[in-house]
Amino acid sequence: MTIELSNKQKFLKLLFYVLPHHAISRVVFLVTRLRGPQVKPMISWFVKKYGVNMDDAEESRIGYFQTFNEFFTRSLKPGLRPVVAGENTIACPCDGKVSQAGPIRAGAILQAKGRAYSVLELLGGDKAMAAEFADGCFTTIYLAPHDYHRLHMPLDAKLQRMIHVPGRLFSVAEWTVQEIPRLFARNERLACYFETRSGPMVMVLVGAINVSAIETVWTGLVVPPRARKISEYDYRHTSKTIAKGDEMGRFNMGSTVILLTSNKVEWMPHIEAGYAVKMGQLIGHFAL
Repeated sequence: MTIELSNKQKFLKLLFYVLPHHAISRVVFLVTRLRGPQVKPMISWFVKKYGVNMDDAEESRIGYFQTFNEFFTRSLKPGLRPVVAGENTIACPCDGKVSQAGPIRAGAILQAKGRAYSVLELLGGDKAMAAEFADGCFTTIYLAPHDYHRLHMPLDAKLQRMIHVPGRLFSVAEWTVQEIPRLFARNERLACYFETRSGPMVMVLVGAINVSAIETVWTGLVVPPRARKISEYDYRHTSKTIAKGDEMGRFNMGSTVILLTSNKVEWMPHIEAGYAVKMGQLIGHFAL
């Protein structure tokens, strides 16, 4: 589906190219961690504005949260998101909406109708890693402001490497994904490479404007501070094994997760652009 841009969106598209993305996001980082009487009204406004379902939260009282960021990265009630069982099945890593899903064709990933980008550029130019996924499969999931913003493992996996790639922070809204070429390969991102029983897997956590923090459970805060060059982290000599369904990271202010598999996946029929998903649900299984 192609989105017809409004005059406001046409203006914003041009504005995004010149905005100081990182400066804006740094301000958001500071504001969302302020404590004081302004926190509760800020959260109340946000809940009403974006229709946040607080009934899903482990702690539903707005006054419980000391900062906006504590509210935004809130935990869910235990057992609310059952994780699909089975070694061959893939559990959804987050709440959100499917942007695209399908095969990786000769190293190219579909961003939107008529637009694609390469696995190589997405993974910061790592040729050896990119080659493993050149003919695999992918799914891209967008987390909106109202969603639950913790990320979970789709499979049992052992962490091998992590690559932080600096870049821009374009909005990842549906219309910008359709309009801005190679958006996911231009934005700041964190690529987490895992070994699984079904072969190599990468989860790419893509930053966006106002996304003032990306964290993992094994390092804590990774973004910010802003880096000027690609950073690589080697975990091959450690035993960082994370079970399917366990938390692996979180976003502040919403963004996008791209899941890459080296082997062929049969996505469930409903895993297509625009479909709402919940963490833990069955989204596909490896082709036998």
